[in-house]
Amino acid sequence: MDTPLALDTALTVLAAGLIFVWALTLGIWKYRQMATSPDHLAHPYVDIAHRAALLYSFATMLLAVFVELSAWPAWVDLAAAAVVVAFFVLAIATYVVHGIRRDTTNQFERVDTTVRVAMAALIVGEIGGTAVLVAGFVTAQFF
Repeated sequence: MDTPLALDTALTVLAAGLIFVWALTLGIWKYRQMATSPDHLAHPYVDIAHRAALLYSFATMLLAVFVELSAWPAWVDLAAAAVVVAFFVLAIATYVVHGIRRDTTNQFERVDTTVRVAMAALIVGEIGGTAVLVAGFVTAQFF
């Protein structure tokens, strides 16, 4: 490649790749549970972890496009992308924990203050970080 990606973009693409590899690995776990379960279904949170990781890997690649085409300084783009990706990773990890523990089929059955605060932070972090990147893209492309 003649023109290397900027560091902020390269790190975001790397995150997407790592999440995708994680998704593929979770697919092995899901397959194993389906193959050995009497009803041929994986635990719901194993299924959710696998699907979420697949979706988040591609969402992270979309973030990388916004990072690359943004008008903002690299540190702003990297910080915004890192916040969003961190919440993606925490969500997948939470699903994996529920899949390992087999402790629930609905993590919102017993919502407490910790869950409420975590969800509020996730909403603000994911939407806020993405909005920063989209605004950087819009600024660079249209103004």
